Amino acid sequence: MAGHSKWANIQHRKGRQDAARSKLFSKLSKEITVAAKMGDPDPEKNPRLRLAVKEAKTNSVPKDVIERAIKKSQGGDAESYEEIRYEGYGPNGIALLVEAMTDNRNRTASNVRSYFTKSGGDLGQTGSVAFMFDRVGEIVYPASAGDADTVMMAAIEAGADDVESDDEGHWIYCADTDLNDVSTALEDSLGESETAKLIWKPQAPTEITDLETAQKLVKLIDTLEDDDDVQNVTGNFDLSEEVAAQL
Repeated sequence: MAGHSKWANIQHRKGRQDAARSKLFSKLSKEITVAAKMGDPDPEKNPRLRLAVKEAKTNSVPKDVIERAIKKSQGGDAESYEEIRYEGYGPNGIALLVEAMTDNRNRTASNVRSYFTKSGGDLGQTGSVAFMFDRVGEIVYPASAGDADTVMMAAIEAGADDVESDDEGHWIYCADTDLNDVSTALEDSLGESETAKLIWKPQAPTEITDLETAQKLVKLIDTLEDDDDVQNVTGNFDLSEEVAAQL
């Protein structure tokens, strides 16, 4: 089962990012502020900030919003955000990882627990599902970047570990600690990537063939992603062709 999954493609086609653009801008700005506060405010000297700015630009965040988020990190009144990861099981026992950035741990934990409970899922302890995922760097290129062999050779030379290609694009994976170096090296050979970020990659995704389960799962993920404190949601699943088409 492909790591980039039909679910990711469905999200893209649904245009959820367009429908919730202001919310997306807020989440990306928060990541920029935290990255700049934790390191150097110069993206060239701060790999995490460089990747955060790149992701923001990919999603059409205006330059002034990006600059304001960096400046905010240097002010004495900058909020103090805590990064927290929640782990649990959604409908049909599908493992989910929820990454949050919050200034109120109790509020976020209460909300996330409520979302899981209302969906028939269960919020677990730290480590209860993380072992089913690998923390890796993911660099995405459009199909127009080159054929599979060309991209594979460029990825190997850049120090990547794995490449998955199909008609829609190329997904390049590397060690989490190598993301900045591999991404930079690939820019020299393939040009600017669409995205370059750290992800949780499912080791052995469960294929969902039941439409009702898929709908419940999608509803839970949408609800989680709509929470202002939640940055990313990753599930250990993929969708069958039939279910993907119906969704």
